[in-house]
Amino acid sequence: MVRKLQNISDLTKSDIAVLESIQFQIRDYQVDQDIAREGDRPTHSFVVLDGVVGSTKLTGEGKRQVSSFFVPGDIPDLHGLHLSVLDCTFSPLTRVSVGIMRHDALRAICDQHPSVATVFWRSTLIDAAIYREWVTNVGRRDAYARMAHILCELIVRLRSMELIKDHVAELPITQAELADALGLSTVHVNRTLQELRRNGLISTESSRFHAVDWAGLIRAGDFDTTYLHQKNARTL
Repeated sequence: MVRKLQNISDLTKSDIAVLESIQFQIRDYQVDQDIAREGDRPTHSFVVLDGVVGSTKLTGEGKRQVSSFFVPGDIPDLHGLHLSVLDCTFSPLTRVSVGIMRHDALRAICDQHPSVATVFWRSTLIDAAIYREWVTNVGRRDAYARMAHILCELIVRLRSMELIKDHVAELPITQAELADALGLSTVHVNRTLQELRRNGLISTESSRFHAVDWAGLIRAGDFDTTYLHQKNARTL
């Protein structure tokens, strides 16, 4: 969590000491176990320690939309500090480990350390910026660009946490989950990934993903790192 917040803000030694003092309970979840559900009245927030979490919504017909991916270091439900009811569900897209943090403890820290409260606020604003980019991606880019864009984003975010090297990542996200994130059918997702492979932009082996032509993938996805607001984000 500290590394993630250092990527998006200037933390003092005092800020880091406060963040490192936060107590949390580690819990593991499988892909069929929701971490927090729409309609819950939260008393805790969580930080992703390992794996990938998605924020999800269901239509009245039971169709799922994944509206964000969260990777290690992210605090997906930090807004729950100020909202009495959750308006989405947080679901593991892989096996995940999370750190559960009590809201009363977080509020006390924010009251006593305004600079830490500002960092948390900046984190939630960046989550909103990512959401806006996802709306644009699903609403205005074709399937090929959508897929390229979301892959670029995942690589940059994972690289900022030093979880990947040389544009190679373990991404155990299913094609069905990509379909729910991109507003496509699983068949369309499969065809789009095949097209990216044929064009020499990516290679995949099981859950391993390699951006073979990183510059080409960026162009295909109309990708720019600005919306991630990371100090060390690099497009190339």
